[in-house]
This record gives sequence, structure tokens and C-alpha cells, in this order.
Amino acid sequence: MSDPDQLCDTKGCEKAASVHVTQILNQQASHHHLCQSCADAKGISAIGSVADVSAVLAQLGSGGPDSQDVGEDPCSFCGLTFARFKETGRLGCPHCYMSYEPSLRRLLERIHGATQHVGKVYLPPDPAAADLDRRLVLLRSRLQRAVAAEDFERAAALRDQILELEPAG
Repeated sequence: MSDPDQLCDTKGCEKAASVHVTQILNQQASHHHLCQSCADAKGISAIGSVADVSAVLAQLGSGGPDSQDVGEDPCSFCGLTFARFKETGRLGCPHCYMSYEPSLRRLLERIHGATQHVGKVYLPPDPAAADLDRRLVLLRSRLQRAVAAEDFERAAALRDQILELEPAG
């Protein structure tokens, strides 16, 4: 989270920063905080609009190798051309990823520094732990019934099973 009282980084500007940009160059991150008017003056607009994506793509693609090796062959499924993708910032269909794979790889490499996700991955709860918890609840329930019925031999056997399954702690 950014500090809401953060001031604009531009020299001489005393306005509150409303645009926060993180730039990564050569594996080094730098953070910039700008007010809206300074961001507009630098050509940085709010994230999330399609125009922003197309502007970034246009800047990254101008004169780069992507513009040379992708012809005007449209996607065989939806008919979108790579030039149109660069204008809009949106692919037309899932098949576009395969049609323009070499250029998209280079584009992702330049934008993110890699073509493979290396961030956090959601790990669901361990199903074995959930099964163990359910089994322990069932055994404890049976133990209570055995004690209530004064079946102490069965209760002792259930107690031993519970002790074997319970994690050491």
C-alpha cells in the first residue's frame, strides 16, 4: 500500500501523489510518485484503460524486432492482425497466442524481464490434513459414545488410535 500523504516526486511540485509507478530496469526496482498533472505531462495515465496498454505496446514495439518479423498474416481463427493488437492492446481469441507466440514472448520478455510466471502461487489446503482432521473428529465421537456406554476396552482402543493420529505437539 502506498502512503496517502505521499508528495509528488517532481522537483518544485508540492501536490499529493495520486499516480504510483514502479519501474524495473536491470533487476532493480525504482518507485515514482506523481501528481495527476505531472503524470499527464510525462505521458503516464491511469492504469487499467485499453489506451494505456496500446500506448505501452506502441512504445515497446516501435522499431523493435517485433515489428520486423510479424507479417500482416491475421490469426487463422479470428482474423486479428498483430498490428491491430498493438493498436488496441487486446488479442482477439485464445488462438492469437499461438499465432503471435514469438512476438508475444519477446514483448513479455521486454515488459516483465521473463516469459514465465515466477510470482506467488496459490496452494490449496493439504487434502491429507483435512482427511486426518475428519478422522480424528470421528474417532473422538466414537470414544465419547464408548465411554458413555461404559465400553472401556473399546474406549482404550479408540484412545490409542487417536494418540497415533494426533500430530506431536
